[in-house]
Amino acid sequence: MAPGYQVPFSETVRKETDVLTCAVGMLTDPHQVETILQKGQADIIAIAREFLRNTSWTLDAARELGVDVEWASQYNRAKF
Repeated sequence: MAPGYQVPFSETVRKETDVLTCAVGMLTDPHQVETILQKGQADIIAIAREFLRNTSWTLDAARELGVDVEWASQYNRAKF
C-alpha cells in the first residue's frame, strides 16, 4: 500500500454523490495532504496513526508548508 491509497474512493464518492468525504490511508506528508484538499479529492483528512507518532504534526505541517499559525498564548515561549 502506498500513502493515499484510499483517496480515490473518497474522490469518487464525493464527485458521484455530492457528499462530504474524509480521506484516510497513510497520509503523513503535508504537501500530499494539501494537494488532496486543493484538488477536491476530499473535504477532510484523517491523520490517525501519525498523530500517535507525532502529536505536533499539525504545527510541523504548517511550518513545512510555510504557514505561520498562531499558537495558544501559553505556548508562545516554546515556538520555534
